[in-house]
Amino acid sequence: MTPTASSTNPASPVPQGHARDPADRMPLPASDSMTPAQRAAAEALIAGPRKAVFGPFIPLLRSPELLGRVGKLGEYLRFDSVLDVRIRELATCVAARHTSNQFEWLMHAPAALKAGVAHATLDAIAQGRQARDLPADEACAMDVALELLQHHGVSDATYAPAVALFGEQGVVELVTLIGYFVMVCWVMNVARTPTANPSGAAALPAFPL
Repeated sequence: MTPTASSTNPASPVPQGHARDPADRMPLPASDSMTPAQRAAAEALIAGPRKAVFGPFIPLLRSPELLGRVGKLGEYLRFDSVLDVRIRELATCVAARHTSNQFEWLMHAPAALKAGVAHATLDAIAQGRQARDLPADEACAMDVALELLQHHGVSDATYAPAVALFGEQGVVELVTLIGYFVMVCWVMNVARTPTANPSGAAALPAFPL
């Protein structure tokens, strides 16, 4: 299974997760049914770097003020973080696999490939296996992400090389990025927000395989 080769029809929405009933619980409200606050929040997203209301921001429209604050945090982490884009995309894919979130996987696995993450690394993440033969910075970011998600902290043996590679600011931003993407994945998992798949990437299988 590779993230760029899929039998999924890109034109067909991909259900969120693997629930028996994949129906969207919080679809995008019709424009004429939105409150002024919802409409303003939607317009701000469209005017910003995202250019649309999609993914977690659809259910987050139920709380427009929260949407705005979450959106600003994600905007910094995605577009302005001190971390290299390859590390950001890799860590996002780990968060997506950890939560079995189709939207973030289908968006960020192709972006990770474009940024230079190897096919084999993404295949391993998708299948829940340990990725092998990684560049030093990717291996370190993977160690931080996996320890953090499994144990809610990191060991001294993992922290020291992370600071050496990314600096204290980079470590703080890496940990925050992982937490941010887990958070928005949870929102979509609860809302069962489906996703388009324009790249034709392979959706995440149920885990464990």
